[in-house]
Amino acid sequence: MEPEAFSTAGGGSNSVRVHVTTNAGVHNREQQFRLVKDISALIAKAAGDASLAERTWVSLTVSVRCGWGIGAHAYTNQEIVRTARKLLGRD
Repeated sequence: MEPEAFSTAGGGSNSVRVHVTTNAGVHNREQQFRLVKDISALIAKAAGDASLAERTWVSLTVSVRCGWGIGAHAYTNQEIVRTARKLLGRD
C-alpha cells in the first residue's frame, strides 16, 4: 500500500503504529517503558530514520485469558507461561 493509505484521525501519515500483546503479569511498569523504547528504536533503525522513534505509537495490551492461538491451540495465560518456561528450560 502507498504511504498515503495510512493516516491518523487528523490525516497525518508520518507515524508508525504497533500493537503488542503480552500475557498478564509479564511486565512491570519499568519493563513496559523499556519495551516501548526498544520497539520504537527497532522500527526507526529498520526504516533508516532515527526520528521515527519519536513518531512511533506502541499500544500495549495484556491478554488475561484465552487470548493466545498458537499452533492451532487456544492457550490460557497459565498454559502459555508454562509452555514458554518449558521451551526456555525454566520449568
